[in-house]
Amino acid sequence: MAHYTKGEARDWAWDNLTGQWSTLVTPFSPDDQVDEAGLRRNIRHIRSLGARGAGATWGMGEFWSLTREERFKVYDILADESRGEWLTAAHVTHTSIKEATLLADYAQSAGIELLIVAPPYIVTRKESQVIDFVRLLAGKTDLAIMFYNSPQFGIVLGAPALKELCAIPNVVGVKEASFNRDITIEAHRTIGKDAIISAPDEWILLKGRELGIRQQVMFANTSDWRFDRPGANYYTEFIDRATAGDIDDNFYDSRIRPIKAVSDRWWQRMVQQAGGVLPAAMCKHWGEVMGMAGGGVRPPLVDLTPDEKEELKADILAVQSKVPSTVGD
Repeated sequence: MAHYTKGEARDWAWDNLTGQWSTLVTPFSPDDQVDEAGLRRNIRHIRSLGARGAGATWGMGEFWSLTREERFKVYDILADESRGEWLTAAHVTHTSIKEATLLADYAQSAGIELLIVAPPYIVTRKESQVIDFVRLLAGKTDLAIMFYNSPQFGIVLGAPALKELCAIPNVVGVKEASFNRDITIEAHRTIGKDAIISAPDEWILLKGRELGIRQQVMFANTSDWRFDRPGANYYTEFIDRATAGDIDDNFYDSRIRPIKAVSDRWWQRMVQQAGGVLPAAMCKHWGEVMGMAGGGVRPPLVDLTPDEKEELKADILAVQSKVPSTVGD
């Protein structure tokens, strides 16, 4: 549950959006229902790896395929598993302001602390439309909002528009996933002292050191639960230290870069194969290799082929066998 008022949202965000934040998939059962037991198990596993918080029904959570009731159910499960001891976020993006408001209201009542909002896809073609929509939603909720800037929604906002968005009192920052590094860097430089800017990849930490930029949170990605294992949560450890200003190049090169290379190769391959769509099927199977619940993806997404699944599993296990299994080795 949010322990802040609407007027305190920005201060709350500066204090709490730190370190590694995770992104959940929505696991499905063989009969295409939300796999509640699997989702609970996944959340407990991710918490054990050290993530500071997690978001549900995001792009990787296949929010577009979920009914309203299913989104509510996922919010309830996440809030229940956090027990007020772990930070949580809900993706409430929708093309309907009424539906987005219902989702935001339900998330708050369930005990979720933070909302993430992307452009209402299909009809928004101008930055001003996105800003007006987010302003309208922000006026209807007391929760802090992180804006999601991603080409997945049909429009990418430039840094000046992001600055205008972050002037809305309870819009506390931006998940800057435009894949345009110039936008990311400009956003950090022009907005980063007033609102939280977070690119969900380590390149900004390394480049930021060069430019005098420090990103305080990795908000949010799947790398923690895809790369880390109990007793070997190297990615989470690296991110927590790096976002606090301590970037250990040797640690990154020896413990993270090998598995990141596998991830980058598969990510690019799957995105290209799907025409630019986020590789939810790849991430779900990766999670299964790590012992998590995944299940299939819903149409119009398609699952990996059996051969692709075996190839991915072999690549993951080959790298794991070469990396020490105990932190501090």
